[in-house]
Amino acid sequence: MNPRLAAAKALAAVIAGKASLGGSLPAQLDKVDPRDRGLAQDLAFGAARWEPRLTLLAAALMEKPFKAQDADLQALLLVGLYQLLYSRVPAHAAIAETVGCADKLKKPWAKGLLNAVLRRAQREGGELLIGMERDPVVTTAHPRWLQKALKAAWPEHWQALCEANNGHGPMTLRVNRRHQRRDAYLRALSQAGIDARPCAFSEDGVTLSEACDVGQLPGFSEGWASVQDEAAQLAAGLLELAPGQRVLDACCAPGGKTCHLLEREPGLAEVVAVDLEPKRLERVQSNLDRLGLSARLLAADARDTAAWWDGTPFQRILLDAPCSATGVIRRHPDIKLTRQPDDIPALATLQGEMLDALWKTLEVGGVLVYATCSLMPAENADTVAAFLARTPGARELDLPIAAGEPQAHGRQLFPQAGGHDGFYYAKLIKIAAGRP
Repeated sequence: MNPRLAAAKALAAVIAGKASLGGSLPAQLDKVDPRDRGLAQDLAFGAARWEPRLTLLAAALMEKPFKAQDADLQALLLVGLYQLLYSRVPAHAAIAETVGCADKLKKPWAKGLLNAVLRRAQREGGELLIGMERDPVVTTAHPRWLQKALKAAWPEHWQALCEANNGHGPMTLRVNRRHQRRDAYLRALSQAGIDARPCAFSEDGVTLSEACDVGQLPGFSEGWASVQDEAAQLAAGLLELAPGQRVLDACCAPGGKTCHLLEREPGLAEVVAVDLEPKRLERVQSNLDRLGLSARLLAADARDTAAWWDGTPFQRILLDAPCSATGVIRRHPDIKLTRQPDDIPALATLQGEMLDALWKTLEVGGVLVYATCSLMPAENADTVAAFLARTPGARELDLPIAAGEPQAHGRQLFPQAGGHDGFYYAKLIKIAAGRP
């Protein structure tokens, strides 16, 4: 399959609200020649990254927009515009190859239109965008609601956040301390010709100068290291793990934090890892197997404790709550298309329900770490504030980390160029049981 066609089909599913790129792209990549899969992935992710800007440009170039049933053509046009404006693909190849895909979509009538629009974009696209720069959707390449929300929440940071979201996150590893310490693994990387540096905030973290296939990493198949962003690596340390503790990892998939808990403290009595979707637990088990670790995996709604909790309290709980993922847009740029403003209050309600339910499973004196990869205060500090207000037996603890900025409750981490993703943490201790 033509890599442009694969990218367009994957992106069309996102535009139609049927899937994320993570769900739609792999099946398309399987149909592409292995030599072209990198290009197909770049086209899909690149078009999604710049979609707000490219969609406005497309509207300026066309007399009327495509109909809803032609989301595949809209996606194909965005892929073509991305090539012309942001890739190194020669313009003649970008136009010819993109236009040719209309036949494969069984819409040959669109070839002339696509050709005309793309050729006009080649001549006038840059100038048109300059003329549209008063529109913050164009300047930030963020949907209007998200740009406004970031500006309202972070008036001093919003422009830097948008810029960071449009960048690319580095490849960061978590060194498995059961095998060796970070300094030793850095030496192994150097001997393998891979340039890397220690992370600033995670004592187990290593950031590569350039991303590579995991098969090139020393000892990867033997469990020496795992791919995990630095911000996510901070969770295990915040829990203050100790031998004999029973630990709950709620919303655990894909299992990076579950594995890190077990790597940091081999003497834990048990780690119970809960996730809503059984299919996602397969990934958790795969990660555990590669690292030679063991946890009790349960497919359940974490809020429905009667369905999965055995009544034995936990000394530590990690709640990595479902969220808008607005702190990891640079890794999942289709979030710009899939998220809507109504999602935020709905997610905040879900997060509050999860806190209330899981708090009952925590023993008095136990600690719960609340985490999201969101930049939205409604999902973070506001959610924690509301929980503390309605939970007399809960108190907040200080966070011993230097990353990010302190909030009224918890700490907000912003995505950093060459560094960690956007993240949020709060740490709570149970000082008394709730009402029976």
